[in-house]
Amino acid sequence: MFLTISTTGSAEYPATDLGFLLHKHPEKAQSFATSHGTAHVFYPEASERRCTAALLLEVDPVALVRRGKGKGRGGPSDMALAGYVNDRPYAASSLLAVALSAVFSTAMKGVCRTRPERAAEPLPLCVGIPALPAKGGAAVVRALFEPLGWTVTAEPRALDERFPEWGDSRYVALTLEGRLRLSDALRHLYVLLPVLDDAKHYWIASDEVDKLLRAGDGWLAGHPEQKLITSRYLSRRWSLTRQAMERLELARLAAADDSEAEEIDNAVDETADTEERPVPLAVRRREAILGALRAAAAGRILDLGCGQGQLVGELLKDARITEVVGVDVSVRALTAAARRLRLERMPERQSDRVRLIQGSLTYTDTRLKGYDAAVLSEVIEHLDLPRLPALEYAVFGAARPASVIVTTPNAEYNVRWETLPAGRMRHGDHRFEWTRAQFRHWAQGVAERRGYGVEFSAVGDDDPEVGPPTQMAVFSRSDASEGVAA
Repeated sequence: MFLTISTTGSAEYPATDLGFLLHKHPEKAQSFATSHGTAHVFYPEASERRCTAALLLEVDPVALVRRGKGKGRGGPSDMALAGYVNDRPYAASSLLAVALSAVFSTAMKGVCRTRPERAAEPLPLCVGIPALPAKGGAAVVRALFEPLGWTVTAEPRALDERFPEWGDSRYVALTLEGRLRLSDALRHLYVLLPVLDDAKHYWIASDEVDKLLRAGDGWLAGHPEQKLITSRYLSRRWSLTRQAMERLELARLAAADDSEAEEIDNAVDETADTEERPVPLAVRRREAILGALRAAAAGRILDLGCGQGQLVGELLKDARITEVVGVDVSVRALTAAARRLRLERMPERQSDRVRLIQGSLTYTDTRLKGYDAAVLSEVIEHLDLPRLPALEYAVFGAARPASVIVTTPNAEYNVRWETLPAGRMRHGDHRFEWTRAQFRHWAQGVAERRGYGVEFSAVGDDDPEVGPPTQMAVFSRSDASEGVAA
């Protein structure tokens, strides 16, 4: 299996900076043992004008069969000649993706201490793979790579050049050209090589979902072929595919720019006719949530869908709150929250009060049981409506905090926002926005099914015609509801 990565230099930077970014010296040929063979890295050309790094993977078919023994889907017949005579020695597949991750792991993370500015900026890149399995042909290759900013050349390979009437094979010669960060390019290849092959030559376990989401962070959630990529990458295992799709769905919330949300909130409140600068809606929303938590005498609190940790930070300012747990599906959002809260510099006494954990709000999680209150602030509208019953069960049925606070936009108020086109929602990632009647109907149904009482309140200026910009429901579990079946 063979792959090349090339770049060109400029007056400011030589092309040989590629060696620093890949952490492999252009003047050395290096070999690395992998679980399926030996990977060789060398540079066919290395000048200030142009530099090319090559990865050659020599697959050991005996080791491949031994590692896969007992893990295949087939019976004993699979273990005969098929394990040794196949396309693995020359056609790029999931084994090449594994080698990429093993050999260029630091580069894939975007880390380069000697050239940090180069690792952070896009480079003119050209990737070449002479033999790539492509189930679906060149059209699928383009559908996968072009939305990521690549110019794609996928030339079909004939089944046999001596017999052109036999037609094309399922292999293509692939060339990708574009201006991207090297780390992004490597992560694209790591995910999409096995997707194009529509096969993985190693055992698929639940940790493959985490690998996919890590490598796809920042691009997979918005990819038009997200479902195809996820399904093929996880070998069409429905349970894993569904888990990954739901986590990607929830990641949209964390990926939304919080500053953009603040601007939207400010724009809504700035319609008030007042000489003073209005208090942003986001601030008023947090104040309303804090007031409800104080009224409930909550000391241990869950912030579900915590994003970049604004509410977590406000909660920690109240000494009466003994524990705050921020939960989000996005690792990137949790990393940003940790930076915002300065967890590394936080005094030990303070840091003992806070935890940030990754989790999906549509799955039950034993870590979330036993808390006084849970907050879902501007979260539910980012889920597809068919997923709300799963969230209801996970939060109100399994975790069952004493109080649950839910805020969501009031769709009726949108007409007061002059810059919002008619019929448009406040944020591109919102799957729905409810009227006051719709929100009350849902909340009252949840309360009845799960053994809670519910009260409603307005957040922001309560317009006599269309209501407030944000609506809030406070659920309180009655003592008698402990025996209610989830």
